[in-house]
Amino acid sequence: VKTVDKTVEGPQGPVQGAIIASELHQNGLREAKTFAPGYGEFFSAQGGDVEALALAVPTDELPGPVPAELETLAKAAPGTGAEMRRAWRSYQDKAPPRFKPVMASALERLPEASFEVAETALDLQLRYRSPVEIDRARFDLWARRLIDDAAARNATGVTGDLVILEWTRDRIAHTHDPVARTRINTHLVALRGKVNDEDLAGAAAEATLLRATLAGARE
Repeated sequence: VKTVDKTVEGPQGPVQGAIIASELHQNGLREAKTFAPGYGEFFSAQGGDVEALALAVPTDELPGPVPAELETLAKAAPGTGAEMRRAWRSYQDKAPPRFKPVMASALERLPEASFEVAETALDLQLRYRSPVEIDRARFDLWARRLIDDAAARNATGVTGDLVILEWTRDRIAHTHDPVARTRINTHLVALRGKVNDEDLAGAAAEATLLRATLAGARE
């Protein structure tokens, strides 16, 4: 421990009582790490790598409902990519040639950007909702992303999306009743088969069914 009783800037203002420790890595290098009350490991940086805590619950919980703005950001952002690509495919023959590569490039970047907006909005909602609720919302978000990646014919993205769905399922399985849990697991097994067969259309269809099951489990 190098420093004690340090004040650091937290998500809601100054946090007193932090300490700075020196960690010895296996490669022989040392790294300064800041630990703060209510947060644990708060900040560390070495070379170009930075690990900084942005939010912790229950430390940073706020009273009241989720702000409408965060609800809008979380719900409206995903899924726009597929809809916009369909619109562009329908219209592109009418567009001047020099506009085509510009729009194609913008649409290629859109799914990742829209997903990050929704994911960040859910992170911010942690201040108002329980971690379990957010994990369930993230599960649905990744299913939506899989559908979007399948529409973009991004097989690598679909594979990664499914892995994260499987991991997240393990975090939320205990929150569902046995019937819903079995249905969700069945969808994921079917999804794994579609992905292994490189059947992107089938994977998107199965992810759509998974989302319907999730919606029913929430009712």
